[in-house]
Amino acid sequence: MKRRDFISSLGVSAAAANFLVGLPSLGFASPTSPRRKRLVFVFSPNGVIPKHFWPDKTGKDYDLKRILAPLADFQDQMLTMKGICNRIKGDGDGHMRGIGCLLTGIELFPGDIQGGSDTPAGWSMGISVDQHIKNRLQADAATRTRFGSLEFGVMVPDRADTWTRMSYAGANQPVAPISDPYQMFDKLYGQTKNRQMLASVLDDLAGDFKKVGKSLSSEDRQLLNLHLELVRDVEKDLKTEFAAATKNDSDSHAVPKLPPNVEEQNNNMPEITKMQTELLVNSFVADFARVASFQITNSVGQPRMKWLGIDEGHHGLSHEPDSNEEAYEKLIQINTWYAEQIAHMARRMKETPDPSGHGSLLDNTTIIWTNELGKGNSHTRDNIPFVMVGGGLDFRFGEAYDFGKVPHNRLLLSILEGMGMPEKTFGNPDFCGDGALTGLI
Repeated sequence: MKRRDFISSLGVSAAAANFLVGLPSLGFASPTSPRRKRLVFVFSPNGVIPKHFWPDKTGKDYDLKRILAPLADFQDQMLTMKGICNRIKGDGDGHMRGIGCLLTGIELFPGDIQGGSDTPAGWSMGISVDQHIKNRLQADAATRTRFGSLEFGVMVPDRADTWTRMSYAGANQPVAPISDPYQMFDKLYGQTKNRQMLASVLDDLAGDFKKVGKSLSSEDRQLLNLHLELVRDVEKDLKTEFAAATKNDSDSHAVPKLPPNVEEQNNNMPEITKMQTELLVNSFVADFARVASFQITNSVGQPRMKWLGIDEGHHGLSHEPDSNEEAYEKLIQINTWYAEQIAHMARRMKETPDPSGHGSLLDNTTIIWTNELGKGNSHTRDNIPFVMVGGGLDFRFGEAYDFGKVPHNRLLLSILEGMGMPEKTFGNPDFCGDGALTGLI
């Protein structure tokens, strides 16, 4: 029987099945069942400060500089990849090609979006690696999931242009991230759109969970409770938002949305990042998807990290010369904050059991943290930051690598190889001649 048919035969609702479908106790996963390999591509903008980012030593005995220090607890499950360069030329400015070609490895179409150079550009000419992997997984019944992939955003501006999109379903087909955690909650859990009729999801499902409780192991009950706590917490936030939105308008039925303007919502950024991280972790627990992107702001992103005591916008600071010591220090703090978000995501995955029965989520998930530039004030796309955390790709983790200066297409090929989907080329074949990077597996 299909998994959902079996669960339905237990007398529970389709909504309850969304929470139960991946639990080992119901026979759908066990230590002998296949691993669920997962990927998360995390983007932060405007380059880094190389001197305080890249380790001085390569190999296993590598050192963590100041920016990567928050990831110290994961050093044995992490790798840094210096020497990966975006060689894609053509239309668009450095920022546009930085994000638009980052996961696609191919040029941008000519277009009418004018950037900082003399050449305007449009969307990417090809599919991004996350969407390619999604398509391969969805084509196989054994790895097919409800959504295939999920695209999370944090404070991505409410506009569609080359600076705001990193994922592509195909040539000229940008995929918009969902930056509103309440909208993402609706997508994942199918909440009613009429907020005045909002009832507790968990109260409605309590009876269903009681029916199957005796069939679950203590570990699965703990896993289910963790999942339900997240839904309860987000649901409370939804009700609070709704109450505030409808205080003076009893006829309003609008779905609560966070205002899209980055400057106006600037101080919400830490909270939104954590909410989206929780939704990501729980979507993996529920096996809603095995591929995700997590885009924090956008290329030329301009958040003002006032919670760090920084009033200037990130992009503006990134253009300051290295001789500006005050700006230099603030950029180190900004990038360290991004590293802290990666560490938090990794920690949440490490403390969450994998429903497949194989270790933790982190043991089977690789977080790939990257950027559109190597350094902000030079706009170089050499030494693009690539840091990986987690065991989803079965690479030789716990090492620092320096590949010299190789096209980033070769890394995209390595990611496909690590997922068991080897290809001879990805993106522009001119940069794929030497194949996947050696020494990672």
